[in-house]
Amino acid sequence: MQPFGRHYVVVRPLFSEDSFAEQHERINRNRKTLRHHLKDYFTSFSKLCFYGVHCSCDTNRAKNAALSFLPIIGWMKNYNIKEWLLGDIVSGISTGLVAVLQGLAFSLLASLPPGYGLYTAFFPAIVYFFLGTSRHLSVGAFPILSLMVGAVVTRLVPDEGPSANITGFEGLSLEQQRVLVASSVTFLMGAFQLIMGLLQVGFIVMYLSDTLVSGFTTAAAVHILVSQLRFVLGLDFPGINGPLAIVYTLVEVFSRITNTNVADLVTSIVIMSLVLIVKEINDRFKSKLPVPIPIEVIVTVIACGVSYAFNFEERFDVVVVGEMVNGYESPVAPNLEVIKESAVEAFPMAIVGFAVAFSVAKVYSVKHDYTIDGNQELIAFGVSNMFGASFRSFAASTALSRTAIQESTGGKTQIAGVLSAMMVLIVIVAVGFLLEPLPRSVLGALVIVNLKGMLMQFRELPFLWKNDRSDFVTWVVTFLASLFLGLDLGLAVGLGAELFTVVCRTQFPRCSVLANITGTDIYRDRKDYISISEPDGVKIFKIPSPIFFANIDFFRDKLVQAVGFSPIRVLKKRNKALRKIRKMLRNGELEVSDRGLEVRQPSLTTSEDDGNMESLDQPTDFSGLPIQVNWNTELPANISVPPVNIHSLVLDFSAVSFLDISALKGLKMMLKEFIRIEVDVYIVSCDVYVMEKLNQCTFFDDEIKTSIFYPTLHDAMLHILEKHPDHGELEKDISINYGVIQRESIAM
Repeated sequence: MQPFGRHYVVVRPLFSEDSFAEQHERINRNRKTLRHHLKDYFTSFSKLCFYGVHCSCDTNRAKNAALSFLPIIGWMKNYNIKEWLLGDIVSGISTGLVAVLQGLAFSLLASLPPGYGLYTAFFPAIVYFFLGTSRHLSVGAFPILSLMVGAVVTRLVPDEGPSANITGFEGLSLEQQRVLVASSVTFLMGAFQLIMGLLQVGFIVMYLSDTLVSGFTTAAAVHILVSQLRFVLGLDFPGINGPLAIVYTLVEVFSRITNTNVADLVTSIVIMSLVLIVKEINDRFKSKLPVPIPIEVIVTVIACGVSYAFNFEERFDVVVVGEMVNGYESPVAPNLEVIKESAVEAFPMAIVGFAVAFSVAKVYSVKHDYTIDGNQELIAFGVSNMFGASFRSFAASTALSRTAIQESTGGKTQIAGVLSAMMVLIVIVAVGFLLEPLPRSVLGALVIVNLKGMLMQFRELPFLWKNDRSDFVTWVVTFLASLFLGLDLGLAVGLGAELFTVVCRTQFPRCSVLANITGTDIYRDRKDYISISEPDGVKIFKIPSPIFFANIDFFRDKLVQAVGFSPIRVLKKRNKALRKIRKMLRNGELEVSDRGLEVRQPSLTTSEDDGNMESLDQPTDFSGLPIQVNWNTELPANISVPPVNIHSLVLDFSAVSFLDISALKGLKMMLKEFIRIEVDVYIVSCDVYVMEKLNQCTFFDDEIKTSIFYPTLHDAMLHILEKHPDHGELEKDISINYGVIQRESIAM
């Protein structure tokens, strides 16, 4: 290759795949099969476990095992006390204050007493400190997970009516039953995450696209908003669970709207207005503020003081937080019957909790230039949730606002996370009683205010509609299904809709006919450019997707549409015509002259003797005829054959990443149909592994040969020009000295 300014000149032989293989020897590599990958994985995993428990192990392997299961060892030994400690302390205190309030508020979403949200802000954070790979994630309650836990809780232990018939509920109060359900489903959720982490299936989060997650979280935000209306308005009615729960909840709200507690409503409006205004100030002046103004903490302290001073609970009938948990309760084992009843809900909770946490962690890992391990994150959250559930906490993940505070206030490592957990600990064991006068409407207002970011995702819809209708459909279907069917079923429906759009895109790809851009060796869709050159008798057809059982018929139809005729129909018509010509020659109705076949006397019958119809799709047989029929000339009367206006068909396989057996059989039959009507078929830019599969599956035979494959589209076009010089308009247009590039090797 020789560069000439912004041009390049390449002089090389014209290659087919066969000639390229002759001149360039490939390295034979033994690729691992699925069985070998599984064997290596389980072997390495067993070795890792072995070296983790035997003191006689190799030092390096033991070190790698420890670093793998305890990432804290890796970053703690490099901890810069002078530069990082102060930032971690400030961040830990700021995040801890917010974690306390969010723990209290999100407990309402889980239909649990507020104090149990503090356990969720403490126990999982301590475990994640040792096992997690993210340095900035704030682990604790997450509103969507809290709502999903609440759906299970209210289903098994409703506000009105008897609880589910579950062994272990005997002698427990309503609140204790709910705490047992929440901790049991959380334990199962953590077990699912731990199992997925040990099986190295962290990649599962890739199936949840940003569009699906956006639609799902927006629907969850609407659910949360509606569920908090009863606290904000001070209405007393039981929580509703199941499909169409949001509709029934709104019916309850509007049917009881006249019973609104004015004190709760006014308090909520004031709180929401103040928090929204100060949050906007924080966003606008974040570069000038050393730390964001902790407005949630400020309004909570003020609300507690005002409620206590004016005795809101008795004077205005306001529902307050009430008695807080004092210290820690003894560990509790999960209830097996609850686990059986909640398995269907626990698995989507495990996926959602990990997906949200991993996507947030990935953002900050890229920003601060360190790596996170998806599988280790699954293990960390699995163990965190299982450990926390043993101490009556509910499902933990991360909250976007809380993590943003931990990072923006100077947090560098998970030491900030531990310090925030210590703040929660102080509240649990020492000052929790000070929050008892806090109106629940304040917690509901804080929850609603923190939904702003998720509700603003509605703004994505115009962009999606304008730029990607498939993603728009995924968003809308996920949103509506999650809104009306519930979050667990909605996630499943959304995932199905997402996969359906992927199937549709591969099943109905945008095939195109290519042409040469004048003066280049570049080929583009002929509909998109003005200065193009398309040689007579050649069609270049591009397949922009894998070919498999679901789209092989679509591919065939599009190809027939592109060339303008059906090869099998042409082949059958030609074989029928040959039978008729033979019959007419036997009957003396045709004679052979210098001008071809001429009618001696008209045929007395117009019917055609089809004979064996099954043989009509076989190669044309001219044996027994004194002349070879030229199908492009005028044929004798009563004999008509569809015209074929191309001599070469080029299939661009540059985007074909795989073929399955069904597609391979269909492709083989399709190529034979074209070859049998004397159309030369060429396949270009075929992936080497697709070629290997074709060889393994006996794709090639006497009709389809490896010589039809070319490494580039331009190689195939030059070969066609050489073979059909009468159709050489392309040669002068591409401005390449065709005489220099010959099929034999050129000495460089």
